[in-house]
Amino acid sequence: MRAPLSWLREYVDLPAAVTGRELAARLIDAGLEVETVDRAGADITGPLVVGEVLAIEELTGFKKPIRYCRVDVGRANGSGEPQNIVCGAVNFAVGDRVVVILPGGVLPGGFQIGARKTYGHLSEGMICSVSELGIGEDHDGILVLPPDAEIGADAIELLGLRDDVLDIAITPDRSYCLSIRGIAREAAIAYGAAFTDPAAVELPAEADASGEAYPASIADPSACDRFVLREVRGFDPAAQTPLWMRVRLHRAGMRPVSLAVDVTNYLMLELGQPLHAFDRAKLTGPIVVRRAEAGESLETLDHVKRTLDPEDILITDASGPISMAGTMGGLATEIDGASTDMVVEAAHFDAIGTARMSRRHRLHSEASYRFERGVDRELPLYASYRAARMLAELGGAEIVAGVTHAQAPAPPVAITMPAGHPDRVAGVAYGRDTVVRRLEQVGCAVEGGETLTVAPPSWRPDLTDPNDLAEEVIRLEGYENIPARAPRPVAGRGLTVEQRTRRRVGRALAGAGYVEVLSFPFASERDWDDLQLPADDPRRTALRLANPLSEDEPLLRTTLLPGLLRALARNLGRGFGDVGLYELGLVFRPREGAPAKAPRLRVDRGPTPEEIASVDAALPDQPLRVAVVLSGEREPSGWWGPGRPGIWADAIETARTVAREVGVELAVRADRHEPWHPGRCAALYAGGTLVGHAGELHPRVIKAYGLPARTCAMELEMRRLGEPRLPRSPKVSTYPVATQDVALVVGADVPAGEVEGALREGAGDLLESIRLFDLYTGEQVGEGRKSLAYTLRFRAPDRTLTAEEASAARDAAVAVAADRTGATLRGA
Repeated sequence: MRAPLSWLREYVDLPAAVTGRELAARLIDAGLEVETVDRAGADITGPLVVGEVLAIEELTGFKKPIRYCRVDVGRANGSGEPQNIVCGAVNFAVGDRVVVILPGGVLPGGFQIGARKTYGHLSEGMICSVSELGIGEDHDGILVLPPDAEIGADAIELLGLRDDVLDIAITPDRSYCLSIRGIAREAAIAYGAAFTDPAAVELPAEADASGEAYPASIADPSACDRFVLREVRGFDPAAQTPLWMRVRLHRAGMRPVSLAVDVTNYLMLELGQPLHAFDRAKLTGPIVVRRAEAGESLETLDHVKRTLDPEDILITDASGPISMAGTMGGLATEIDGASTDMVVEAAHFDAIGTARMSRRHRLHSEASYRFERGVDRELPLYASYRAARMLAELGGAEIVAGVTHAQAPAPPVAITMPAGHPDRVAGVAYGRDTVVRRLEQVGCAVEGGETLTVAPPSWRPDLTDPNDLAEEVIRLEGYENIPARAPRPVAGRGLTVEQRTRRRVGRALAGAGYVEVLSFPFASERDWDDLQLPADDPRRTALRLANPLSEDEPLLRTTLLPGLLRALARNLGRGFGDVGLYELGLVFRPREGAPAKAPRLRVDRGPTPEEIASVDAALPDQPLRVAVVLSGEREPSGWWGPGRPGIWADAIETARTVAREVGVELAVRADRHEPWHPGRCAALYAGGTLVGHAGELHPRVIKAYGLPARTCAMELEMRRLGEPRLPRSPKVSTYPVATQDVALVVGADVPAGEVEGALREGAGDLLESIRLFDLYTGEQVGEGRKSLAYTLRFRAPDRTLTAEEASAARDAAVAVAADRTGATLRGA
């Protein structure tokens, strides 16, 4: 909405020194979004004056008409002598008053005027058109002023060429500000100035009488609850729109068309009430507002024939549809250059119905823009009368006595609110008097003591509950006056155990050299193929989105790997080859027997426990998972020597890192599980529960995603690690550690993890840690055998261990390992 400051001043008594930028700052403080303030005409400098054409000499011999004019500009040129000006326009004659810019003046756009010789004559200035003055788009002819314009007068002030124009982005809840009336009301509140309502006109005494009013009725009250018609006759089609109205329309962003159309557009901008004028001679029979019938069509003013939908709201007469209500009129009843008798329509149409109709037909207009956001229901009588009066004053029309006023009853709106409700919402003690004063400023009628009964004004359909009223009080008192206070934590609250565990896992992975990514939780059928999942793999059963962001990825993910692998491929494509990425996120696994669709709940009340249970039953299982992918060098190479590439063992160690943060030790067993390499895949167990897999990806998977050879990955499910619990600080013993090394020979097919588990169990409570530091295969251990060397660290919390105690614990550990895995001490 573009609002010229001069137009606002007509209805609000602003201080004379207030500029557009200062007003914009106040309106922004009140909650309006003022995007820009255009200083129209700020680059115009005079002398720009009114002149009278004294003589015109037609110059011949040129391809276009050229006239040499003598123009009286009074004493504006300092000498009182007429100016000689060359002009190419032919729409003015001797005796006309025109706008003249003298040498030294500057027009909009930095166009500087000087005296120069052209077409064989000296031109001392220029006679201006509206486009050259920046007050219109018509550049075909010269602006001819009324004959009473004073010769030599300053045209800048006369025409209002300098003005500040506020460009305001109106949010849907502030439809009343789609008018000068609404913005002026806000400006009056902001400055505490007097406001004059442009809609406050005194209706004629016969306003409620039928008179000779054109007959009309409402067939569908759900489409329209108020419909007003007024008739004028004897309008002069040749009457021109006055310059002041054309300037205001141009400043507000609308193109002047004709006087009848300009009047309706002008009042729509000023009052916020869309109006439409029908040619009385083209109407047949009574007017009826109704919904469309099957098979009906209408050719609108944009010369498009539209097939109507049964939900469309129409204005009809005996011939059928004549207008799409609140959106665009029909071509058959439009005002043209011969129209003398008119019927002016003003109505209150259903906002939702108008919005759906304009979107259905992709037909958006200034009228529909206002109706779909909400128009003042009380305006039609006043706006239509103002339109009829302006057509009479400016176009010589006669107002026909009487008015058609069809309406459906609308129950009054009353909101009950505790007087202290805004105080509780904002945390500021406004007090009852301030609350009542602010609500009355926006037009509400307020009654009551500690409990207020508030009747919102008709121009504020957005005020429907106590929170809306609280917002009005808060914004007018100033958002900047709400004190900034740090929230006070309540004892016993904070991060849950699950949240703390998640943060610890994230920090541990970051400390291990991985970078977190957040990928979209969407996947496609192709991902399952690229991951080499079998046809019966449960991960292929995924929920399909009803309205996906991309048709290429319409499914909710059942594994974190596709998003991570795509992120890894993008990094590789940008030159980052040594990458480790991790993600903590939910996957979505449909439940067996769950409903295909979640039920739709009502919005006029809270859900019942049964309804909540029905929604929960339709939701998929959403476990939290953690996954990593890594490629390239795990330890970088440099002057110190070659690096070490990331291998399957790094993926397994990452899983152990996650498990340690939860206080769990993982058991690792060889497995075959897609998308991992069948010979380099480990199943991860916590106790007897499978929690995930880790290892090197299958070569076909690597090729499908464009990844380097030997790329590794890990994925595990957090909840399978057991109930999250707070970490406990370890007990630090002050006594020295006793270290024992053992080298065990086992079969080549015996997992090292199984040997480690047996050693850990046999060593007992004195064991502090165990670490595999050597793997040997060769002639000394025999074919099909391997040697595993471990360092065992023993420590007691209350004493220094003797060598005998440490050796006994070591021997016990070896005994258990020998019993379970057939291990023997190397060299024994």
